[in-house]
Amino acid sequence: MIEKFLNDLLSQLGAGSKELVYVSVTPGVGLEVIQVDPAIKTVKNYGHKPLQYSDAMREIADYDEFRTTLQELFSDLNINPKCNIVINLPMVHFGKIELPLLLNDEGVTEAIISEVEQSYIFKRCEPVVSWFEAASSTASDSRTIFYSAIQKPAIDKIKEILTEIGATLSGVEISLISTLRALSFSGLTEVQMEEGTPWNLMIVNSTGYALVSLSGKNIVDYYEEPLALKTYELDEIYDVINTSSQIALMNFPTNYLYVVSETDLVSAEHLISRMQFEGKVDALENNSFRKREILAVSLNILPDQVMKISLESVGVAISKVCSYPIQLDFLGLKNTETSGSTVDETISFHFNGKEIVLTGAVLMKIAYVIAAILIIPALAALLFLPMVQKSQQANLNDINSKIEKVDTEIKELTEQASASGSFVVKTEIENVLKNNRIKLMSYSAIGEAVPQDLWITYFVTKENGKIDIKGIAENVEDIYIFFKNMKDFLIDTQLRLYKLEMQSNSLDEAVSSNGPVAYEFEITNMTEAELSPASAETAPAASEAAKQASPESAAKRDTKQVKDLEPIDVDAKSK
Repeated sequence: MIEKFLNDLLSQLGAGSKELVYVSVTPGVGLEVIQVDPAIKTVKNYGHKPLQYSDAMREIADYDEFRTTLQELFSDLNINPKCNIVINLPMVHFGKIELPLLLNDEGVTEAIISEVEQSYIFKRCEPVVSWFEAASSTASDSRTIFYSAIQKPAIDKIKEILTEIGATLSGVEISLISTLRALSFSGLTEVQMEEGTPWNLMIVNSTGYALVSLSGKNIVDYYEEPLALKTYELDEIYDVINTSSQIALMNFPTNYLYVVSETDLVSAEHLISRMQFEGKVDALENNSFRKREILAVSLNILPDQVMKISLESVGVAISKVCSYPIQLDFLGLKNTETSGSTVDETISFHFNGKEIVLTGAVLMKIAYVIAAILIIPALAALLFLPMVQKSQQANLNDINSKIEKVDTEIKELTEQASASGSFVVKTEIENVLKNNRIKLMSYSAIGEAVPQDLWITYFVTKENGKIDIKGIAENVEDIYIFFKNMKDFLIDTQLRLYKLEMQSNSLDEAVSSNGPVAYEFEITNMTEAELSPASAETAPAASEAAKQASPESAAKRDTKQVKDLEPIDVDAKSK
């Protein structure tokens, strides 16, 4: 639904919306057309047909066959020919060159072209080159450059054919980079491609083999050994590759070797069984010897097609949606993007397997639409704002009138209260809250601070923060602990140990007693004048409490307890 709405909207604005289709020219398979769902790593559409490829000239042998085969695949797979195509081509030329660090990019390109023109392939046709700098080359005075070249007439012919059938060439990839990208995306070389891990990739094809030395995903070195494998007998092929590679691998010392065979002449698994390599060796059959699929496939792909899906086709199918540190540009797209924008230039992006192309005119239309969306609500607001403002002002005036009336009533009540000498509401509320808080803290402190062999016989707290506590204990240490805990809990009350004495009528009675000695104590922050009336009123109650809390009766108890005598003297106003 969203995709249809977007397509309709772009169509109304005049923007181009074309499906992205990926094509691979793969020797040994032919011409492959593929589409991958990168979110679930699944091939959702695939087809292939035979196509002749010239290994000697390293290009498509018959371009008329290429046109016919591509149209047939589009028809079989229900693909609209008016699409954007990214094509993978077999690697024609790949190499490494050391150049001065001060040489600019234009000078690098010219130096690479001079080097490439020494090859027999490019002595008869103009090359198109693309290059990238090795990740570790910036530490020295020279630049290590890896480069690749493709015949310009071949690219021009492919563009022409695609234009004839209504398609657009959006990108050109080479088999080496597509293979590396596919190995990374599929997870086949997950361990080897961890950052900083040195490893070697050997790619065997019908014209020889290539050794790629890598650090994680970055190419560090490259070596190519041409071998006319078709001229050897079956067993001789393995001996020739084994002997030659042993010498080459001595210059690429690593603990990992991954062998990929792209030709039916060589089984990668059989080759590694005959190789003498000290380290871990893995193999992948990218040929008819394959026994497992590279990626999961959707149910609409026929079983006989699954084993034909090549590494190169998977790699090119994710070239626009999955990043890889190595990028080559044979169409000059990077130069176009950085050369400055004009009204006739386009901006393209990918959405849901399609390439959206926006021209300058389309961008202007989008700008007008956005401006209209923003301006129309603003104009409407300007028209309706005075009416809304008038209504809201009336409501505000009514609220202000009510506020003034309430303020007048409050002022009158305040004046009446002041004239009659009655209490101030705010002050009284604050006093009640403060006093209740002090009393609550006092109760909580007693509950937390009473030792096991200590009993409270009297407790009173007043609204002005005054506290008086009386009790008995079996030893002085418990009294001291209780006193210290109370001071810690009630920091600002300035408590003091007012009284501490043995509970006996005389010293002789205390000495002759066989049982435990009881000590009476009083903790308070009251003055002598404040304590005298309180002591007179509560003396009978305290005496009775002392009898009930004698050490003989207390010894029978298991847990600490606080005994409050009735009545507890609290301020009448706080009640």
